[in-house]
Amino acid sequence: MPIMKHITLLTLLWAACLTLVRAQSTTEYNPELETAWDANWITHPAIKGDEFGIYLFKKTFQVNEKPGSFIVHVSADNRYKLYVNGKYITNGPARGDQLHWRFESLDIGPYLAQGSNIVSAVVWNFAQYRPVAQHSVRTGFILQGNTARERIINTDSTWKVLKSEAYRPLPVRLNAYYVVGPGEAFDGGAYAWDWEAKGAADTGFVAAKSLGPGNPAKGLGKYGIVPPHVLVRRTIPLMEEHLQRFKAVRRSSKDIDEGFIGGSTALTIAPNTQLTILLDQGQLTNAYPLLTFSQGQGSTIKLTYAESLVDAEGRKGNRDVVENKKIVGNSNVIKPDGGKNRTYETLWWRTFRYVQLDIETKNEPLVLNDFQSRYTGYPFEEKAVFETQVPTLDQIWDVSWRTQLLCSGENYFDCPYYEQLQYTGDTRIQCLISTYVSGDTRLYKNALQSFHDSFNSIGLTQSRYPSYDPQYIPTFSLVWITMLHDYLKLRKDDGTVAGMMPAVLSVLDWYEKRLDANDLLGNMEWWMFVDWVDAWDSGIPPGVGSTQSTTISLQYVYTLQKAVELMRRYGYPEQAKHYDQVAKRIQGAVNKLSWDAQRGLYADTPSGKNFSQHTNIFALLSGTSSAERSAALMDKVIQGTDMAPASYYFSFYLMEALRKTNKEDQYLELLGPWEDMLKKGLTTFAERADPTRSDCHAWSASPMYFFLSMVCGIEPAGPGFEKVTVAPHLGKLPSVKGAVPHPNGMIEVSLKRKGKSGVEGTVQLPASLTGTFRWGQQTLNLKGGANSISI
Repeated sequence: MPIMKHITLLTLLWAACLTLVRAQSTTEYNPELETAWDANWITHPAIKGDEFGIYLFKKTFQVNEKPGSFIVHVSADNRYKLYVNGKYITNGPARGDQLHWRFESLDIGPYLAQGSNIVSAVVWNFAQYRPVAQHSVRTGFILQGNTARERIINTDSTWKVLKSEAYRPLPVRLNAYYVVGPGEAFDGGAYAWDWEAKGAADTGFVAAKSLGPGNPAKGLGKYGIVPPHVLVRRTIPLMEEHLQRFKAVRRSSKDIDEGFIGGSTALTIAPNTQLTILLDQGQLTNAYPLLTFSQGQGSTIKLTYAESLVDAEGRKGNRDVVENKKIVGNSNVIKPDGGKNRTYETLWWRTFRYVQLDIETKNEPLVLNDFQSRYTGYPFEEKAVFETQVPTLDQIWDVSWRTQLLCSGENYFDCPYYEQLQYTGDTRIQCLISTYVSGDTRLYKNALQSFHDSFNSIGLTQSRYPSYDPQYIPTFSLVWITMLHDYLKLRKDDGTVAGMMPAVLSVLDWYEKRLDANDLLGNMEWWMFVDWVDAWDSGIPPGVGSTQSTTISLQYVYTLQKAVELMRRYGYPEQAKHYDQVAKRIQGAVNKLSWDAQRGLYADTPSGKNFSQHTNIFALLSGTSSAERSAALMDKVIQGTDMAPASYYFSFYLMEALRKTNKEDQYLELLGPWEDMLKKGLTTFAERADPTRSDCHAWSASPMYFFLSMVCGIEPAGPGFEKVTVAPHLGKLPSVKGAVPHPNGMIEVSLKRKGKSGVEGTVQLPASLTGTFRWGQQTLNLKGGANSISI
């Protein structure tokens, strides 16, 4: 695989040494616990539960012999980190909402010993400072043993708790929308060091207060009262975590020994000294910083995290360059207590390439023993392959995958640094990428369900979810429907899609009610975002809210066509017939009112004053443009002259329009924006062209998907990926190798040009899969196993 080409044996050995040994999640779940838990939610007895606070919970218990397994189920509000006998186990819970409050099922048996043991958890509530993605009811922690043996550690008043006075929130003030939670000010002198270790003193700990038993969803059969947290099982795996090192010290205000970032030597900073050190991770990452220090009582250490540095005018420029630039970002402040080998770890992870340490010592020297971080993210495995012998395409592949990984955690994220919110517009693209590259659809299914969970009486899904701050972008409800259609094609899971059809029909009905007498949409409420276009107000195309919008009308048609397929499959024939007619009426209205024959384009409104790639892309994708005019229209869209341009995000739909008009061979010629980002030193792909807020934005990683589905040409040929179409489009490439994971095995292609217009090579399919190979106007049948291609 391209990303593996550059990894040496030494690097692999080093990474293996840094890998953390953690508890494994388990599917074991006592059926008795589906209706009632014996364990209670517990909290600190002196708090209301809605204020900022960090709480340390623990319980000491005995086991007669070391168990082979010891299954527990764990959750908290807002978050927890779990320890057994002083060893870090995992963190959670996976994000949800009050009606879908996740819990983790863990086997902690390997961490237990015969005799005395201690299980402990740090639980925090960021209250009004919490991330927008974080729902909350009240501070609490719950742990339920799976059987009678494990229930000796069920949470109740025998647990002890301490409110830590070591933390206070540091609100983040950036000139951008930033909603991922506060920084942390940490006072080492107020912290109960080693509180989670066996034999640690209980000074200051008090008996926990019970709030009431845990309530699983299936246990709510009487009276209909909604408990504070309705417990449901986590449906995704635990996050990947491994230790990692900084690549370099990029600058320092004084000469220093740089060995501390490698853990080989300590850095001693003299008393009454001010020191600034800028570290470079080498590439963007999501990680928990881990700073180990000694002595330094009275000192202050400020850690500032940034994706990139900026010049005096706030411009980022080349991300590799640090000269004449400064760091601006979120931060933590640490006050050492003077003890030895203290390790500070942030409660929540940070996104960074650059980290700056601003240190000021007082009367005692400060020793920095080590500084590293623990990477975290969804455990996607890169199974797909794309090889062309073109280094730039290899780089685009690698950077796209890193972008995907950093935008994937307990949910998909639009961006890790600023929002960490799962928006439907971004998520559709992420789902396609992650399915094609990893074959893992658990996070995809989780996203579909999350958006469905957000559905309410308005008749729309929320634009982003989980989110305690409701937001409605009606066009994103349309995108959610297309996500369901994509899922239908990629996986055989009719139960999931069928169960969401009532919500699909409600979204379509919301739009139908807003069609005017001319069968166009225009006067609509909420944020009708389509794309970030400089000439548009907040991403809203012309005609919305006042007259008529060809753009939104055609997006509705595009979605209706996919929804009609779903209706026909899942038992809604009358609705399918109705909405097929609605789509055709809108198409007729658009062709009558918005087609500009002189310009050969569809206008954004019937007035004909504004034009965009977006409107014409939807005209192509929906088949509103006739076959006779589509080729010329696509050429005009690609040229983009005198029309609002598509951003990195909407380029996904531009490339889909290439597929619709049989112009896929032009795809590789349209990668200039991604090549420009590489030249600027980005290690992930940005939200938009400079000036950009985010250097890592999920919707910009789409090249990975098109490399596999368009260049290699691997696509499902019907529902459930039960058959495959391989229709490669090499453009100017002499050859390509690719592989895509399928539920039944790997689909592999190895092809090269034959003469001026032919192709030859092999297509390897899983034994049970069949399909079709298409090259131009010629087709070949594909069988399971090896297929020789020569056209």
